[in-house]
Amino acid sequence: MENNKIKNRNSKAKINANNKYVKNTYVQLPIRVVKGKKEVIQSHAETMGESLNKFVNRAIDEAIINDKANNQ
Repeated sequence: MENNKIKNRNSKAKINANNKYVKNTYVQLPIRVVKGKKEVIQSHAETMGESLNKFVNRAIDEAIINDKANNQ
């Protein structure tokens, strides 16, 4: 039955190193959306071949570029 269990392939040192990197490199930016909208956004991101996080970051970057272009 042990073959059915998913084994952790990362050592504790690897996990700790990854956590340290994330802590030092990224900041969390919690946002709120209307109930049901997360699923719509998630679905769209998947159709674009992106994670939710990647899609949101791309949307923000594009909005900043568009806003700068429109304000010049």
